[in-house]
Amino acid sequence: MKQPASSTVALRSLGTRDGVFTFAIEGRLDSGSAGKIWREANETVARAASKQVTLDASRIEYCDVSGIALLVQLRNRQQRAGGTFEIRDLRPEFQELLDAWGSEDPARLEGQPTRRNNFVEEVGEAVVELWKDTCSLISFVGELASALIKTTFHPRRVRWKDTLLIAEAVGVNALPIVALVGFLMGLIMAFQAAIPLGRFGAQLYVANLIGLSVLRELGPLMTAIVVAGRSGSAFAAELGTMKVREEIDALITMGLDPVRFLVVTRVIAAVLMTPLLTIFANLVGLIGGSVVLLSLGFSLTTFYHQVQSSVTYGSLVGGLVKSFVFGILVAGIGCLRGLQTKTGATAVGESTTRAVVSGIILITITDGIFSVVYYYLGV
Repeated sequence: MKQPASSTVALRSLGTRDGVFTFAIEGRLDSGSAGKIWREANETVARAASKQVTLDASRIEYCDVSGIALLVQLRNRQQRAGGTFEIRDLRPEFQELLDAWGSEDPARLEGQPTRRNNFVEEVGEAVVELWKDTCSLISFVGELASALIKTTFHPRRVRWKDTLLIAEAVGVNALPIVALVGFLMGLIMAFQAAIPLGRFGAQLYVANLIGLSVLRELGPLMTAIVVAGRSGSAFAAELGTMKVREEIDALITMGLDPVRFLVVTRVIAAVLMTPLLTIFANLVGLIGGSVVLLSLGFSLTTFYHQVQSSVTYGSLVGGLVKSFVFGILVAGIGCLRGLQTKTGATAVGESTTRAVVSGIILITITDGIFSVVYYYLGV
């Protein structure tokens, strides 16, 4: 509705009856008129000195955010005084604005410090938040599993072009950092192992140590951490920005499932790329270890035979199974934190931080579970 050049508004006191003071606001309550009657409305309520105040809003023709701010301020003022404030017959479209505004803490509106919770209350709030986060995680796992099962039976519903673009960002663009981390990991481990093994004249077995540790443990683990830092945070930031801009709400309004439309493509890309990055990290890590053995006077053929004699296909497959699960965890938790983004200037940053931290924690816990399972299976 287009506003006129000048806005008219009036405030009428209807008197007190049965301990309830009633007043009415009539006309257009907008940015041009709310300021004019702001002081008058507050003085009217203050002079009434009644515990129960009722505003007759049936004749408010128009109300924008400025008018809603006045109504909220009157309500909070009355609540601070220990009374009640009722807004009666406000038009539905304006009532929606008032409900969306919410109820602000009166002390905070006046600049007064709010009461700080004690230690027990903070612990209780943390436990409740942890429980809510666990429930949302379980619910998201169910939604993602359902979407992936539907994708298996209906692969044409997947946006494969977007999946390939995401796979390029997750895999190809991550090759330099994975190569650097993998090479240095093998190089550093070999140097660290060569010192104690050299005391026993067993420097040759550095190759065995590098082969087993890289293929079974460090290759998948370090690759997953790199993917969590690069891609998991990127997923959270992308979906978080869409959440702040209300693009995800628009998808839901159009009847599109955000999990199937946004999450499935990212999970598939991460699941496909993480094992390939792990293989690349394993290869580069072995190259880093071979450089140390060559510097110690051993030949490349000796290094190759030592690795071949100590490493089995089970070690390689066990590491790839880990990387497959790590890819699901990193992509899933990144997308979940993105979908959980709240409003505010720091919301996207908080979601990105939570995605990386949660991803690394889940990777570590899962790696421990795999270690126990592989031990009892004799892998």
